[in-house]
Amino acid sequence: MDPTQAPGVYEGVANVIAAVMLLIEFGLLRQALARDQIRLYMAQSALISVLAIVIAADRNLPDLYALAALSAALKVVAVPLVMRRLLARTEPEEGEEAPGVAGSQTLSPASAVLAGIVLAAVGFFCFGALKIHGPAAPALALALAAAMVLVAFGLMIVRRDVASQAIGFFTLENAISLAALVVASGLPLILETAFLFDLLVAVVVFGMLIRTHHVRAESLSTADLTRLRG
Repeated sequence: MDPTQAPGVYEGVANVIAAVMLLIEFGLLRQALARDQIRLYMAQSALISVLAIVIAADRNLPDLYALAALSAALKVVAVPLVMRRLLARTEPEEGEEAPGVAGSQTLSPASAVLAGIVLAAVGFFCFGALKIHGPAAPALALALAAAMVLVAFGLMIVRRDVASQAIGFFTLENAISLAALVVASGLPLILETAFLFDLLVAVVVFGMLIRTHHVRAESLSTADLTRLRG
């Protein structure tokens, strides 16, 4: 293979993966149940591991293979498993509505997706205006990562249940991981895994929030918390 073609292949793969991850983020806005959102989060996280493998092969960075394995173990297996167990403890009896999950949107799914498209456009064009480019930093992938960050924030805002807000935060971490991989993939493995440690702390915190909130409110809905506003 001609080595001059390698950056083009890498850039194309990075752009495609970033675009698919953004589409999955829009899919999260449409899902009414947290269980379905977890499945989409798993798919999005798997793409992060795939991108790490592609970069490792393209740039001869064997540390990224270990990062891909750790990321898949934590994001594709461990985090979804923890979230599913937490949701299983809050599931209602058969025939009852899921507490604080179904119908927890402040906007309809269609309106939420339209708002997400606006946020994505703002992030994409504003970041694209910075004109950061080069074979080591695909401009399109970086702009898509910035769009993902804003859409993830939008997901946490338009949903009024703790589980969806937790998943929104986890996808925000995916967007940051995407940007970090395309910008600074050559960082030492210890620094790369620091992002995963932050995610682990977030899982523990959100797990405690979900259990505590459900015990006190018998629901995952955060709508009643608006009464605490000054």
